[in-house]
Amino acid sequence: MIRIVTHSPEESIAAAEKLGRLLRPGDMIAYKGGLGAGKTTFTRGIAIGMGLADNVSSPTFALVNEYRGRDITLYHFDMYRIADEEGLESTGFYDYPFDENVAAVEWSENIAEFLPKDTIYITINTLGELEREIIIEDGDRFADTWH
Repeated sequence: MIRIVTHSPEESIAAAEKLGRLLRPGDMIAYKGGLGAGKTTFTRGIAIGMGLADNVSSPTFALVNEYRGRDITLYHFDMYRIADEEGLESTGFYDYPFDENVAAVEWSENIAEFLPKDTIYITINTLGELEREIIIEDGDRFADTWH
């Protein structure tokens, strides 16, 4: 487990960029955190670290936004309104080529039982107006990066 405390959106983006450079095809990121915690901001940093455009926006109404690069795509899902497997299927979730790309899932709690075993869990807790505690649970895959 990695614990990072950031004091601004820019620091959160920088931490996410670092993670984004380490991601590889097949990685699934599952976010936990309340409204306004910074999940979309963190995803913006991941996209930058992956070499993708930084025009990341919340997928709240679209359910999924796609950020395409030359060799890899980042799928950014919002599962806030998904309550069961039928709802998940209706999003087309199972049709995406996850093995070749990276996915980031907001409100992952709603589909937790359907996520892969090796999912990277990121919890973002609000500590203050701009301060965030970011906890990365990744089976120690990235532990050396932050020590």
